[in-house]
Amino acid sequence: MSAHVPDPDPRNTTRPQGGVPPGETPPGESSTGSGAGPYRPLTRGWGKGPLVLICLVALACALFFLAYAIMLNV
Repeated sequence: MSAHVPDPDPRNTTRPQGGVPPGETPPGESSTGSGAGPYRPLTRGWGKGPLVLICLVALACALFFLAYAIMLNV
């Protein structure tokens, strides 16, 4: 009876389990595209409405904390 001795030659591509030799396995997602559709560059930046709304909310928060700090010192 002889024990199974692994082949020390890495070029040997025969596998008893039927596996694929190292270096010949294809990459996992190489055949899929990188995007979901055609590239469309942005035409403009932020809209004026959301930008004004964010500025107003930030100003209201700053005024609230300023008033709160003044009321603590009174």
